[in-house]
Amino acid sequence: MLRSIGQLYGKKLGASDGDIGHVKDFYFNDRQWAIRYVVADTGSWLTGRLVLLSPHAFRNLYQDGDCLLVNLTRQKIENSPAIESHKPVSRQYEGEYFRHYGWAPYWDRSRNSEDPHLRSTKALGGYHIQTSEGAIGHVTDFMMDDKSWAIRHLVVETGHWFSGKEIVISPKHIDRISYGESKVLVNVTKEAILEAPEYHVPPLGAAYHDTRNFDAS
Repeated sequence: MLRSIGQLYGKKLGASDGDIGHVKDFYFNDRQWAIRYVVADTGSWLTGRLVLLSPHAFRNLYQDGDCLLVNLTRQKIENSPAIESHKPVSRQYEGEYFRHYGWAPYWDRSRNSEDPHLRSTKALGGYHIQTSEGAIGHVTDFMMDDKSWAIRHLVVETGHWFSGKEIVISPKHIDRISYGESKVLVNVTKEAILEAPEYHVPPLGAAYHDTRNFDAS
C-alpha cells in the first residue's frame, strides 16, 4: 500500500515501553529512491534531540490509533549514536548506527566509503519541476510503499494556484536533482505533465495501491 509521506509528518512515535517523540522528517537515497531513515524529534524526553529510526525498527508502518509503533525500547534509542542535524549523515556514522542496533546495513560492504546520497524529503518539498521546455509546478508530497519503503511517486502541483492540478511523477522520469537551484529535472515533456490524470492524495489511513494510471509517462 502507498502512503503519503506528508501526512506522516508530526505523527507520534511509540517504542515498546513508551512514547519517544514524533516524526520530523524522512531521509532517502536519491539514487535508489528508498527511504533509509525516519527522523524522530524526541521533544522533552531527550531534550529535543533528533534520532534516526531505520525501517528495520518498524517492520511495517503499523499504526496504533494516532501513533506509529517502533520495535525498540526507549533505552536502546537513547543510547544510539547522536546525529548533528546541521551536518550530512556520513557513512561512518551509519556504520556505527547499524552496529549499535545489530542490523545488517543496506549498502554493499565492499563500497562502504561511498557517499550515501541521503536527502531530506521535507527539504525537497517545494522544489520546481523542470522540463526541457521550462518549469511546470513544484513538489508537494511523496508516495511511499509501506512494505519496501521505496518512493514510488512525487506528487506535483502544476501551474498556478488558481489553475493548477496535482499529478504524480515516477522517480524513473527524474534525470537529476539540482539542490543549488531547488529544481527536479525530469525527462518528460510539459505537454505530458499537463495531460496527466489529476491525482488526489488519499485521506490518512485509506487504502491506496500502486497503479501506472497515475503516472505522468
